Amino acid sequence: MSIIGLDHLVLTVSDLAATRRFYADGLGMRWITFTDDAGLERPALGFGRQKINLHTPARSFEPKAARPTPGSADICLISDAVLDSVVERMRGHGYELALGPVPRTGATGPIVSLYYRDPDGNLVEVGVPA
Repeated sequence: MSIIGLDHLVLTVSDLAATRRFYADGLGMRWITFTDDAGLERPALGFGRQKINLHTPARSFEPKAARPTPGSADICLISDAVLDSVVERMRGHGYELALGPVPRTGATGPIVSLYYRDPDGNLVEVGVPA
């Protein structure tokens, strides 16, 4: 057996509208509403061939993490954009850079990263291959 990729992950967020502004408007992800196996409509963010499913404390789904908490995530996203354009786009939407650009080691080699805090305080790294 071998794991070959990541299909989705789940973020627990306190405010879906604020989350949508940061990830869809700011980072350019697709806002998705999908119907799950139980016939319930659920929000998610799409990018590439992956997605981030969104839960709120008032509306979570089973099974779920043992302690789902807004603001507890630390994720790294890879972009094909020029980092200066990421900074300008995010600034244009009111999101200030927390750190960067800084060299880091990604899953497949060196990257240069920017760090942001989303509306819940999650650490969101945006990296480009070095």
